[in-house]
Amino acid sequence: MSAETLKHLVDYGIVGILLLMSVATFAYAIERFLFYRSVDLLQYDDRRVLDLDLQRNLGPLATIATSAPYIGLLGTVLAIILTFYVIGQQHSAVDTAAIMKDLALALKATAAGLVVAIPASIFYNILNDRAERILTEWEIVHEGAR
Repeated sequence: MSAETLKHLVDYGIVGILLLMSVATFAYAIERFLFYRSVDLLQYDDRRVLDLDLQRNLGPLATIATSAPYIGLLGTVLAIILTFYVIGQQHSAVDTAAIMKDLALALKATAAGLVVAIPASIFYNILNDRAERILTEWEIVHEGAR
């Protein structure tokens, strides 16, 4: 396998994983927003059951938010390692323009990781806050019924 093939494999593999994480982020966020809009507090007699329903799918959002930058960084590190490997194999003069281009392109994996992590983190925080507010509303409704 050539170094160029390895570069494409690392590049597209990492970006592909981050793309899947991005799709999952929006799917989880949309599902949670829709669920929170439809919650009927009177259907819940037990706060713990409501809490379980509200917290569902928030864990994966938090995981994506925390792991996406690391996956992007992994792609950057692997691409830089491959770039140095190619430099080490060259027997002629080193083409600095090509090296700078490869290093700049390697950084796109880190940027992609951040582009995935930032919305996931924002969605997680908004949804977690909304879940807490719904739980507080449940307590108010059920204390008033007593």
